Amino acid sequence: MQTVFEVLARSSDADASLTRNIAELGGVSAVDTDFSRTLVTGVVSDLQVIQDAIQVHAPQWPWERMDSITRCILLIGAYELLHAEDVPPAVVMNEAIEVAKEYGTEESAKFVNGVLNALAHRPGARS
Repeated sequence: MQTVFEVLARSSDADASLTRNIAELGGVSAVDTDFSRTLVTGVVSDLQVIQDAIQVHAPQWPWERMDSITRCILLIGAYELLHAEDVPPAVVMNEAIEVAKEYGTEESAKFVNGVLNALAHRPGARS
């Protein structure tokens, strides 16, 4: 999440930011670097499609109105729901909600739950 935030907020280089964040979190022995790199690369490369998918399920909340942490949580969760076939949607949503509770605003967890739940249950979604 930190790397996605840095890339979006500061236009940081994704690889350099991810490498630094992995080192700060304890290095390759403490972080699943392949999974982390896949998430960051996927979010960055498919940013507009993921944003659009989120906005469909949160039309009353323009992108600019969402706080930056909630946006990052939603981007990662939505990327996983749209592209990570090996992670069950319930796991994606649970993880995103827990991160939102810890790092987001008071209402972030409810908002993340609602948006990702709608995205997970859209027509044609995987089960």
